[in-house]
Amino acid sequence: MSGRVLRLACTAAVAAQLALTPGTTAAAPEPGERSVADLLTDLQRVYREAEKATETYNATEEQLKKQRAEVGRLDAELGRARLSLHESQGAAGRLARQQYQGSTDISPYVRLLLARDPQHALDEGHVIGQLARERAKTVGRLTGNEHRSREVARKARAALDRQLALAERQKKERDDVHRRLADIEKLLVSLRADQLTALAEFEKSGIAKAQDTLMTSGALSSERKPTREGEEAVLYAVRQLGKPYQWGAEGPQSYDCSGLTSQAWRDAGTAIPRTSQEQWAGLPRIPLGELRPGDLVVYFPEATHVAMYLGGGLVVQAPRPGAKVKVSPIAANPVLGAVRPDPGGQPLQRYIPPKLPAHAMDGADEGYAPAVAPEAATAL
Repeated sequence: MSGRVLRLACTAAVAAQLALTPGTTAAAPEPGERSVADLLTDLQRVYREAEKATETYNATEEQLKKQRAEVGRLDAELGRARLSLHESQGAAGRLARQQYQGSTDISPYVRLLLARDPQHALDEGHVIGQLARERAKTVGRLTGNEHRSREVARKARAALDRQLALAERQKKERDDVHRRLADIEKLLVSLRADQLTALAEFEKSGIAKAQDTLMTSGALSSERKPTREGEEAVLYAVRQLGKPYQWGAEGPQSYDCSGLTSQAWRDAGTAIPRTSQEQWAGLPRIPLGELRPGDLVVYFPEATHVAMYLGGGLVVQAPRPGAKVKVSPIAANPVLGAVRPDPGGQPLQRYIPPKLPAHAMDGADEGYAPAVAPEAATAL
């Protein structure tokens, strides 16, 4: 998207929560003009579609990385199998030549009868028998290596076909992301300055109300200390404040939501799934009342957004296109639940939260947001 549109995206925050809050009113639209509520609904829809497309693309990218590694492994194995086959074919060729050259020899039985030294002849027969057994092994190795080479080649071809299919799927998903972002751009550039201001005010008011509801509910009354790895993940995430959101990005210059959380934990020494949906599905879930810094807060019914808990009801996140990595209230988006990357870790005895920059909370807070009523936070 253009720089102007990105700045508009930062200003034009989507307040899905407040837009559906009873008692919230917007200025009456001019005759023939769509209401701010209608614009919000459309903007929320395309943002969510873009988020879903982005996370789908990310998941396919992870599969493609694994498939490329598998193709590389099979190619190396195929090289070794073909080398073994070449060596066994050479041994088989030598064996054939030896058999041909020795085809006119008299039989070992006749040699034993004619020998002046029968014991020597018997010893020679033992050697001949040993050679025969070694020849049989050579033939067996040749047969086995031929079979192994064919099987590895078959697997390599199948793995390459899967890689090509994934690459084609990834291209389609990338194009889908681009279309979704273009839809956002078209909608944003159609808004007037007063509509952008109204959207920004809706966001701030809606998030403030949702945050107050969540905090007064007592759901976050218990503050816990992080593990050493959790502390390192938090420090990494905080160091990324101010860097731009970019779909599919994993740093170090830019991030999307799950790119930030996965890289923060990787830097701390713990590999976690790449996407928000995989993080929600694959990591141990915890109640909000047990949150500790470094835990991941997952948003929306489809788990399409994720942030890292800092403590004190705050998270650090990469919100959406046009925004930068920032600190936000935990209720900036409808919370689905929380997961813990280090369930077996021991909490620190002493923990000092990182000092946040003065402008850490500036900018838009919402991620890609569906139209979800703010009461959803109350039920958590």
